[in-house]
Amino acid sequence: MIETEENESMTTSQTQGHSFFGRILVWGGLISLLGLVFIGLLRAQDGPVRIGKKAPDFSLVSFDGQEFSSSELRGKVIVLNFWASWCKPCEQEAVDLENAWQNYKDREDIVFLGVAWTDTEDKSLSYLERFGITYPNGPDLGTRISQAYRITGVPETYIIDRSGNLAYVKLSPFVSVDEIRTAIEPLLKE
Repeated sequence: MIETEENESMTTSQTQGHSFFGRILVWGGLISLLGLVFIGLLRAQDGPVRIGKKAPDFSLVSFDGQEFSSSELRGKVIVLNFWASWCKPCEQEAVDLENAWQNYKDREDIVFLGVAWTDTEDKSLSYLERFGITYPNGPDLGTRISQAYRITGVPETYIIDRSGNLAYVKLSPFVSVDEIRTAIEPLLKE
């Protein structure tokens, strides 16, 4: 009988020990999760990147292996367009962006870059071919660029001036080549 009481006593101690550590793990996990949510909410309060402020730095490797870095492109106007193959509004502006690029492609002081957001490489390449897009495009691996620019969806276009400051933001599709040129031209005269 004494042996049984000792076994029950040991089992109860072990259960209480496991229960204590389980509670610590649950509370620790909950506190960590709340911390992550808090950080996300702080970032969301920042809102979109502001015009006139320094544009976030980024690096992009195009689908054909070219490397682009915003710091290395300083001195040029950068047209940074976020898109996705599954995005119908992106299709509306695709031809206009390509036509605008054709107007500027021989200039040394401007570059168009497309960023495929949450897309597969095969579908992205198919999209580029379907719309005849020739300016450099690449995937946003790990959504690093879109997170830096705090995009809210696609299409979105950010135009960066020669000094590396954000000069123009379009949170919907461009509706014409003229609209694109109107956003770019003043920056090329600076």
